[in-house]
Amino acid sequence: LESAAKAKGWEVKVETQGSIGLENELTAEDVASADMVILTKDIGIKFEERFAGKTIVRVNISDAVKRADAIMSKIEAHLAQTA
Repeated sequence: LESAAKAKGWEVKVETQGSIGLENELTAEDVASADMVILTKDIGIKFEERFAGKTIVRVNISDAVKRADAIMSKIEAHLAQTA
């Protein structure tokens, strides 16, 4: 997802949550300035309430890896409709 978003010229921040805990944790400022949040459907997200009020896209981890360009294109279309 990161490289697909950057290919569109978008700024992207990626937080991971796994067995070793949170990595690259998003700050309150990161979340506040986000136009959209992408979350996985495959696992529970810790502190998901941070994203209240944001447009959220939920994807499977495998789709995020294998179909990142298609996901970014759908997001781009959605953003164009809401602009």
